[in-house]
Amino acid sequence: MDILLSIPFLIFMPLVASILLISPLFANNEIVVRRFAKGVCVLHFLYSILMLACFDSANPYVSEIHFFGLDWVQSLGVKFIFKLDSVSLILSVLASFVFMIASLASKFNIRKSHKFYYSMFLLLQSAILGIFTSADMFVFFLFWELELIPAYFLIGNNWKETSDEECKKAQNSAVKFVLFTFLGSMFMLLGILLLHYYNYVSNGILSASFSDIVDTTIPVSIQYLIAVCLLIGFGVKLPIIPLHSWLPDAHTNAPTPVSMVLAGILLKTGAYGIFRFNYETLPDSFSFIAPVLAVFALINIIFTAFVAYAQTDIKRIVAYSSISNMGLVLLGLCAFNKIGLCASVFHMAAHALVTCGLFMVAGIVYLRCKNRDINTLQGIAAVMPRLFGFAVLIVLASIGIPGFAPFISEILTVIGAMSSDLSDLLKMCAVFALPVLILSSCYMLKFLHNGFFGETPEAYEKVNDITVHEFLVLASVLAGLVIFGIFPDTILGLLK
Repeated sequence: MDILLSIPFLIFMPLVASILLISPLFANNEIVVRRFAKGVCVLHFLYSILMLACFDSANPYVSEIHFFGLDWVQSLGVKFIFKLDSVSLILSVLASFVFMIASLASKFNIRKSHKFYYSMFLLLQSAILGIFTSADMFVFFLFWELELIPAYFLIGNNWKETSDEECKKAQNSAVKFVLFTFLGSMFMLLGILLLHYYNYVSNGILSASFSDIVDTTIPVSIQYLIAVCLLIGFGVKLPIIPLHSWLPDAHTNAPTPVSMVLAGILLKTGAYGIFRFNYETLPDSFSFIAPVLAVFALINIIFTAFVAYAQTDIKRIVAYSSISNMGLVLLGLCAFNKIGLCASVFHMAAHALVTCGLFMVAGIVYLRCKNRDINTLQGIAAVMPRLFGFAVLIVLASIGIPGFAPFISEILTVIGAMSSDLSDLLKMCAVFALPVLILSSCYMLKFLHNGFFGETPEAYEKVNDITVHEFLVLASVLAGLVIFGIFPDTILGLLK
């Protein structure tokens, strides 16, 4: 069985499929291209489940790729090495699942350039999996930058017949995303270079592997500088206010399946980077910075909740709610204890499912009604009862109703922060965060009430309810929310 389990295969299977799709060898046939990409995503998810089923937390998966018998950049101690521990495996399986349901959602949302779209889609999957599995700082950075290329095209391209104004908005959103991420990457690269250099100077270890970093001998002032540089880089992707302004525009103008991937997985790469670099590799500096970072997490939760309530576009409501929820993920990490870490990872999974479901609902509404403004949408529950049923359940899950996954992670986050030994400031943030979570019910119920209830306008009387593809996506999301809400040990058990 061990022979069949390969991290490089997990990472590069979508990349190979992406190259095949974009090559002249593959026919430019919409149905063939879509079914091939969908099949790759389904097979990849099944393979990730196999790796999860055979995983032993005491013996994480480790794999190293040599080039002609040598390391990648031997003179600098840079190795093409990968590792799957509990956290990275959970996120890798989650990524595989999100890409699978997003490929299903692409059927009605992508109308042209299918070869290019699915090629970029699979390339993005490989890049994100590389981020989650890299055990070397420079390999991590390589995949971090590689992810920019497909993300830019997926956000900015015109994948269906839209107006010139909408195309321009999508292109501007893509440029904004790249600029924000690239500027953050400059700080991140500076932090990686400083960490690599001072680890060599202080410990005589010429290696970029996370396992070879010894932070205790690096000067404290340098540790703080490195930690801040890394936090800026990861804070853009998380995102942490005030580095968040790219996200609502990118979500609003990207097609539905791309929004699902952005919110469901791409934001998690920022949280994972903070965990892998700051939390795990530089624990002393992170424990010092964590109380201040918890204040930023609380600002994320409060500020964006009020902004979300003021929005009328469904996608922007979900986008701002994502920023608010990522504040909870950050607060869990700031607790700097086992409960907080479990809460953070669990909420990443719960939030991924919720946002995928909400963006799918928003996308279906827009496809049928050509409208996402809740001030003019009303009465569609009568003509789309199945969509309404899913929307109600997913909204209830998003506001933390018991029985759904977010309830578990929200409670664990507050408990983790309250039991932290770092600072009273962190405990105060947890005290304020709990009642503030009620705000999520305000903007989510507002979206549900304004969008679905009321008298059905004549323009919407003949719209169709959800199709089989859409039903499968929403049912998969809801099943995950219920399973993890009732059996949280399916995730928490891996983190013990």
